[in-house]
Amino acid sequence: MNRTNLKEKLSTLSLSMFRKDFFGIYHGSLSAKTESNRFVINTKEAIFDALDEKNIIELYFKKDYRWKQASIDASIHFSIYSQISEAKFVCFSMPQFTTAYSLKHDTIVPKDYFGHQEIGSIEIVDPKQFEDWYDRADSEIAYYFQTQKTNIMVIRGYGVYAYNRDIHEMAKKLAILEKSCRLLMLDNSQSSFDTE
Repeated sequence: MNRTNLKEKLSTLSLSMFRKDFFGIYHGSLSAKTESNRFVINTKEAIFDALDEKNIIELYFKKDYRWKQASIDASIHFSIYSQISEAKFVCFSMPQFTTAYSLKHDTIVPKDYFGHQEIGSIEIVDPKQFEDWYDRADSEIAYYFQTQKTNIMVIRGYGVYAYNRDIHEMAKKLAILEKSCRLLMLDNSQSSFDTE
């Protein structure tokens, strides 16, 4: 796939995820591996409802001046790409229902059909203290993906990391997870009304 086509795909997905409140104005990251030692990722200044050529930067695995312009999450994406060969697309998002559900639970067990079929049970990872999370995140996230044999990671109070060979499959899983968490939260709120 040529780079222009790839950037258009990232832009389209970014807009869709922004509209669903998976990304904030400057919050989140989306990338695609372009070669064995390169990937494109949004810049620090990217606004996800208007991701374009100016907001996407190509980085080499060997860090250079361009890394200063890239998303704060670039080193995490690099770690995933350099250690997991199946990773062609990586996304960090903060979908509101999934993130809210992660605050008070240890596992997500979807009760809806699509969540059950497509995702199954997902452990919620506790990042422990937030003060040094970004110092640890690049190694801990890639390690989790490798040891748990999964391509989606829900981090308590932080958000969701996902990777996939196919950008549409990655987006689909994130959307199903968010819908499942929304339904779980609605079910929990209904249960609390029933007991009153």
